[in-house]
Amino acid sequence: MRIVIDTNVIISAVFFGGMPRRLIEHLFNDDFTAFVSPQIVQEYAETYEEVHKKYSDRGNPAILQKILEKSTVFIPQKEVAICRDPDDDKFISCALEGKCLYIVSGDNDLLSLGKVEDVEIVTIVEFLEKIEK
Repeated sequence: MRIVIDTNVIISAVFFGGMPRRLIEHLFNDDFTAFVSPQIVQEYAETYEEVHKKYSDRGNPAILQKILEKSTVFIPQKEVAICRDPDDDKFISCALEGKCLYIVSGDNDLLSLGKVEDVEIVTIVEFLEKIEK
């Protein structure tokens, strides 16, 4: 199964654990394949740095590195302009062209779309329910 994971989920997993960390454990166990584009990787890294300034006692760059190593880098050839937050379109482009089934997000701008073509946009809870059945 192919998915795209939104930055907020990755950062929550790295810094705070909980359900986002559980999702990442499934990635580490090869329960699905995560796709990223260079723009997504850049956003992960930049957001990690911002959050690390605020929570310097938390966060482990090795976890972020392992997430990136387990992810498949994909360069979409077409950019979409669908989301009300244009910054989120990179996730949709990657998912559509990478033939992913899901985008896992906590972002209401993405979640409000529900589905774009064959890609469902779901919360962490919804995705965990699907893969932990």
